[in-house]
Amino acid sequence: MKRKGFASILLVLTFLVSAQAAFAGRGITVKGSDTMVILGQRWAEQYMNQNAGQIVQVTGGGSGTGIAALINGTTDICQSSRPMKQDEKLKLRDRYQTMGVEVPVAKDGLSVFLHESNPVKDLTIEQLKGIYTGTITNWKQVGGRDATIILYGRENSSGTYGFFKDNVLAGRDFAASCQTLPGTAAVVNAVSRDPNGIGYGGAAYTKGVRDCAVRKDAKSPAIMPTAATVHDGSYPLTRYLYYYLRKPAQGDVKKFLAWVLSPAGQKLAVDVGYYPLK
Repeated sequence: MKRKGFASILLVLTFLVSAQAAFAGRGITVKGSDTMVILGQRWAEQYMNQNAGQIVQVTGGGSGTGIAALINGTTDICQSSRPMKQDEKLKLRDRYQTMGVEVPVAKDGLSVFLHESNPVKDLTIEQLKGIYTGTITNWKQVGGRDATIILYGRENSSGTYGFFKDNVLAGRDFAASCQTLPGTAAVVNAVSRDPNGIGYGGAAYTKGVRDCAVRKDAKSPAIMPTAATVHDGSYPLTRYLYYYLRKPAQGDVKKFLAWVLSPAGQKLAVDVGYYPLK
């Protein structure tokens, strides 16, 4: 019996040591925003190229998914295209006695995508609200051709979805006709194939579609998302992109974060299609 008991304890200890080694060997894990996944992967690739032996694994799934992973302890860093909500911070506090650490890592101009053949050049925030809540249903109501507006958007786990709902729809629900798609790339692909489509997402994904200029209201100028308008905040849908951590960064995570915020890391954000913090 003593031998069996000793063998069982030894087996458990061996498993724990093996699990700890596997956990340590996985490197830094980054999870969350689909808007940021390409940027995060590029940051990771270049960082690993410059730092032999370092491992940074980046996966998407949406900002909400990344925040849940941060709370559950299954990722080191959460990528999020929206600020954490108070109830999410309270969950962190209850589990880790911390409200988390928010680190802006880049800026983005959330773009409104139109088909290249669409004659509409600009829309106000109020018009976008009407379109996405279903009170404006035909392009001729906003100066376009006589055709039904086809809506494309993101799933509700997306930070981009949350930002658009809060800042454009003023918290109202999206129209039932809005087709939710898993990722900004899918939204862009849908709009590029649909002359009557409209979508929204990160500026870096504007390929094969056209950015629509946005006005704060009918009396304001039409502003395109550019480095200058995002930097000075004149583009109405300017936002920060964030990294969230449970506690202040230490060790390898601190080194990686410092590199992301360095001139080299910020230049890479520009190369991908986003905007630097400065």
